[in-house]
Amino acid sequence: MTAPMSTPEPDQSDRENLIKVPITADLLHGVVELEQTERGVRPHRLPGWARAQTADPQLAMVEAQTSGVRLVFRTTADVVELEVLPTKVVYPGAPPRPGVRYHLVVDGELRAETEAAAGNVLSVDLATGSSRLEPGPSHTLRFDDLGPAPKTVEIWLPYGEVSELIELRSDAPIVPVTDDRRRWVHHGSSISHGSNADGPTTIWPVVAARGGDVNLTNLGLGGGALLDPFIARTVRDLPADLISIKLGINLTNADLIRMRAFTPAVHGYLDTIRDAHPDTPLLLISPIYCPIHEDTPGPGAPQFREDGTIAFVATGDPAEVAQGKLTLNTIRDELGRIVQQRGAADPQLHYLDGRRLYGPDDHDELPLPDNLHPDPATHRRIGERFTEIVFGAGGPFAG
Repeated sequence: MTAPMSTPEPDQSDRENLIKVPITADLLHGVVELEQTERGVRPHRLPGWARAQTADPQLAMVEAQTSGVRLVFRTTADVVELEVLPTKVVYPGAPPRPGVRYHLVVDGELRAETEAAAGNVLSVDLATGSSRLEPGPSHTLRFDDLGPAPKTVEIWLPYGEVSELIELRSDAPIVPVTDDRRRWVHHGSSISHGSNADGPTTIWPVVAARGGDVNLTNLGLGGGALLDPFIARTVRDLPADLISIKLGINLTNADLIRMRAFTPAVHGYLDTIRDAHPDTPLLLISPIYCPIHEDTPGPGAPQFREDGTIAFVATGDPAEVAQGKLTLNTIRDELGRIVQQRGAADPQLHYLDGRRLYGPDDHDELPLPDNLHPDPATHRRIGERFTEIVFGAGGPFAG
């Protein structure tokens, strides 16, 4: 990657020479719905009817965070500006979390990364879940010295911020790009959302999508892979050539469901998706290796270390598994059994043990820094493994 090309906000005289480009749906990829705001548009990764079916503030926050969302266009512009109003999430007492960078990709090459210096700030109390919003100003991201040649430009939005898009400006016309590659819809937890990756193009689903040369819609939702029926219906209603569902860690660390309800819920989830995608390759992925929850049920809880960083712990009792509490191992066993049971009637349903993406040996080399989420190097490894296993020769998504 070259040195960052973004520059401080331009003065008004510079801006007056640029073309104002309306931000419309055909410029945005990886979005399920656009909300019109007073100043611009806000991308959403769940439709309004689905958002209305839960009062969970965590889900409301993460579905509006722009994981996998990017503006894509052709242009000869040498200068491109994007005015944004981000909502940054901070956890008082904890170190700043990654995930707030914008990546500029030109003709497939990462050319720059930057952050929005201004914006709203949402403070979330980890102990109580309460939050407080402090409004802030917008910020203009400026990318220059792009060169006069025709090129495809992608501006990848942060996975860890809500991004209200106010205005796109350039010194030459911009033309939307139609992506005709196979459409991959993926749903998972905060790991799929991107937690602890170092930028929007280095979260593991994007690494895998780039490796597999597919068009990604990422429904990774931090804390939100909980078998909610409205998620299954959202996946059902999206155009998709490939579908993957990664389940397990949230069901364990949230401790919302027992095995008796888990099994029929998974069947119902798959049935809903199959209503509109009866023959689409559908991959069910179990959790990656996570020692705190392998054999110990939830709920999970954050704890502050002496150095101020956060570590997650499992607070359940392994003896409770006999009463139906879920662990990662019991979930893996049951997901594998469900896929095997349905396989005769559904040959396009596949199962992937998440430990093939990140297992005990990987943990010895690259431990989970907070006991739960991968670090940037591990995101890349998981994405590359997924590309090899799933998109490679003989894999369920092989082209």
